[in-house]
Amino acid sequence: MVAAAAGIGVHVAALDWQAIADELNAHGHAIVPGMLTADECIAMAAQYAQPQLYRSRVVMSQHGFGSGEYQYFRYPLPSMISALRQSLYGPLAAIANHWHEAMDLEARFPPDHAEFLARCHAAGQTRPTPLMLQYGPGDYNCLHQDLYGDHVFPLQAAILLSEPGTDFDGGEFVLTEQRPRMQSRVEVVPLKRGDMVIFPVNHRPAQGARGVYRVNMRHGVSRLRAGSRHTLGIIFHDAN
Repeated sequence: MVAAAAGIGVHVAALDWQAIADELNAHGHAIVPGMLTADECIAMAAQYAQPQLYRSRVVMSQHGFGSGEYQYFRYPLPSMISALRQSLYGPLAAIANHWHEAMDLEARFPPDHAEFLARCHAAGQTRPTPLMLQYGPGDYNCLHQDLYGDHVFPLQAAILLSEPGTDFDGGEFVLTEQRPRMQSRVEVVPLKRGDMVIFPVNHRPAQGARGVYRVNMRHGVSRLRAGSRHTLGIIFHDAN
């Protein structure tokens, strides 16, 4: 995993970021196929059973969040996750700044992730937020937003670590858009093992007949019908 982390920055830099931005602007999410290899996914999913890597464990049913569980990593993050978080942040910050400008929101995001984390930590948001989620038969994740404090980076990413149709059935990643004075729109995002999806934390700009308006976003996972599903979640702001 340490060796694989060394190549993450090169991989991320080589992505077609204009195409990713276009997908996010048009559809509210973007899929990056094969962000991790099958072997990397298997090795990362195995980390779920290493409690020393995590600061806390959440059983969703105890909080009304759904069914299943997840664990938040502690600092220092595993090398692969740290590399993903740092290398993805810069290109996403450019998109985030464009979004905030379009939505007439004041906050802007520096190009370096360490500088943004310093802003979070100065405000008392010091707990790391990257997490690993684990689902079994019947488990699901209710629609939600990962906010965690006043300082919120408006984009996040998730990487599916299990293979649909082989490791599990069901368990689709779902996004909803709550458009002003309209019914919600649902998007089911098809992912294969190793694919990454980039999506909004809470809202995104959309173009309407009278200009840009703000769309409220939530995400979740539908009911797992069989098997076991692991996902890596990468959130760029830290938590209170």
